[in-house]
Amino acid sequence: MTAAEITAGAIAGAPAPRIEPEPVDREGAPLTRNERLDRLPFNKAHRRLLVASGVGWAFDAMDVGLVSFVVTAIAADPHFNLNAMQKSWVLSIGFIGMAIGAALGGWFADRWGRKTVFTATMIIFGVANGAMAFSWTLGMLLAARFVIGLGLGAELPVASTLVSEFSPTKQRGRMTVLLESFWAIGWILAAMIGYFVIPTTGDWGWRWALLIGALPLLYAIIVRRELPESVRFLESRGDDEGAERSVRYFEAASGVRPVASAKAVKLPKIRTRELFGRKYLPITLAIWATWFFVNFSYYGAFTWMPSLLADQFGSLTKSFGYTLAISLAQLPGYFLAAWLVERWGRRTTLSVFLAVSAVAAFLFSQSSTVTAVLCFGMLLSASNLGAWGVLYAVTPEIYPTRLRGAAAGAAAACGRVAAIVAPLLVPWFLTLSGGNKSIAFIVFAASFVFACVAALFLPERTGASLDD
Repeated sequence: MTAAEITAGAIAGAPAPRIEPEPVDREGAPLTRNERLDRLPFNKAHRRLLVASGVGWAFDAMDVGLVSFVVTAIAADPHFNLNAMQKSWVLSIGFIGMAIGAALGGWFADRWGRKTVFTATMIIFGVANGAMAFSWTLGMLLAARFVIGLGLGAELPVASTLVSEFSPTKQRGRMTVLLESFWAIGWILAAMIGYFVIPTTGDWGWRWALLIGALPLLYAIIVRRELPESVRFLESRGDDEGAERSVRYFEAASGVRPVASAKAVKLPKIRTRELFGRKYLPITLAIWATWFFVNFSYYGAFTWMPSLLADQFGSLTKSFGYTLAISLAQLPGYFLAAWLVERWGRRTTLSVFLAVSAVAAFLFSQSSTVTAVLCFGMLLSASNLGAWGVLYAVTPEIYPTRLRGAAAGAAAACGRVAAIVAPLLVPWFLTLSGGNKSIAFIVFAASFVFACVAALFLPERTGASLDD
């Protein structure tokens, strides 16, 4: 509004509009769009983003949980009549799709946009989940499981990247780690659906279980379509107008009056090979190795938990009860991890939780009573609540915008590869002298090594802007 318009309004008796100065930093320089985002308080727009992203985590857990329930029902279905090898393929092909989807999803997010992939993952999952529910041949079933894996594999790294790019600096780690809490919720819902729906709905029980599990899908798609594209991605493409709209979406939720920022500088062309150049190769290898180990220990223990506990106690019935108790006990721990990641920092939180995993694994190897259950639960909690959640928080923080999606996707792909390998190697470890103790000792040694790696080499990004 010009000075003449303001004067004319005053003469007409209308109150003159309040003119607010452009926000500046301590040195008096105008704030950039990303600084405006970083300084916003947590508001309803952040909450909407967190829930819409967390639904993807819940679907990931529900898929892993439901397929472990429904595969037995599918094997007994006369349309399939699966043998042991075919059941193994149904269980594993989804993880193969997840590994490929994680790598491709992050790469596409750097080129097409975070929001584009963020919305597409839910559509892909929904279509494939419906195809699985109405499959009548093994080929259809395997194809649907693979495509489900592609969608969910791309979902987690892209969602964590988008959340990290929109989060206020002081809440970034907390918001990213809290995404993990939705994974626990998804697993609990899968157990409830598997327990109550499959046995009570006849031959179509497993199909109804899949369809009921996908009910929140419509909400996720609608909300994600309304969310804006990443400001940092848009600025990297020179789209200042779109970037400004994205910032104002979050400012409006906080009641902050929008003020235009200076034109952003277009970033260099994306070169994914930079991840393997002299500058990023050491941290890339360290992150990949840590992702692989954390997922290997978690999925190895998670998928074989009932069997390992049954071997420890000599009772399969007891192992089921302890498995459910351990799964439920992890849920409150996510909020502890989300609180600590901002209080202690990424490096300390990751190294401490890995050290706790080492201690828990050692104690489990020396226990033969109920103490073993506590140690097993502590091992899973430390791996899943602390280490896994912090890895999702820290990976997007240590790479620039033009590489952030590809880097997060490649790291998550390493974790998915571990999820494929771990369940296959655990039976072999059990044949070694010592059985459970051999596995526990391997986890103890590896946890200790990676705790040292995190403490010595992980960059500390707590409280820093993604632009630094």
